Parts: sequence; structure tokens; C-alpha cells
Amino acid sequence: MIGILVTGHGNFATGISSAVKLIAGMPEKYEMVDFLESYGVDELAAKLSEAMDRLSDCEGILVFSDLPGGSPFKTAVEVGLTKSNRVEVFGGTNLGMIIELSMARGFIEDMDSLVTMALNTGKDQVVRFELVKRQEVVDEDGI
Repeated sequence: MIGILVTGHGNFATGISSAVKLIAGMPEKYEMVDFLESYGVDELAAKLSEAMDRLSDCEGILVFSDLPGGSPFKTAVEVGLTKSNRVEVFGGTNLGMIIELSMARGFIEDMDSLVTMALNTGKDQVVRFELVKRQEVVDEDGI
């Protein structure tokens, strides 16, 4: 199975993971690392490394972070490069990505397919509500 690690600024990881648990149940092989205000980057790196080590029996690790280029994203990339299993890091994570991937990895074991799915799902989940006014249809027959 492919492991999942969620990280981000503040309580992003535990917050979004509470929503995952509410909607889909708590996934297995799933780790969370928050980047709290009191942490330095070295402490974040140590926590990410520990979480990745707990997922070391997985075929790979998908890391979901909040902001592309932010400290959790960059640190996950740096730590991931030191690990023996494949680590893919995403920035701009949304809830739909995590839910879909946590369920899909139960029957899809190909890391490249999961990476593509995560990117597509993330993009597809961003939508804008648009109010469409219905036009009233007048029936000339009076019926």
C-alpha cells in the first residue's frame, strides 16, 4: 500500500484530517505533521522524517501539503530525498484530493497513476458556484 502523509502550516494537517475521518473514516498508513508557530524548520524536518519512517513499509509515500513552496512543502521534499522509498510531494492540497487518494490506493498500487489522479482531482475540486436564472416558459394553449 502507498502511505499518505499530510502536512501544513498551523493545524492544517490535523484539521483537514479530521474532515477526512468524518467523511471517509480514518485511513490506514496515514500520518499527520502540523507545522506549529513554535516549531523551527529543523523540528519540522525531524517530525516529517519520523512520520516517513513510520510509513517505511509502504511502497511509496504521497505527501500532501498546504502551500506549494512553503516550509512544509520544501522540507517534505528535502526529507523525502533522503528516504529509501519513493516520496511524491503535492502543494495546494484540498480535501477532495486526500479523500479520493486514500480510498483509491486500496485498489490502485501504481504510484504514477495515483500521482496523476491526485493532480486531476485537486484541479477538478476547485469550482465556482454560478447562479443560472430559469426562464419561465409560457404555454400559449393555456395548459
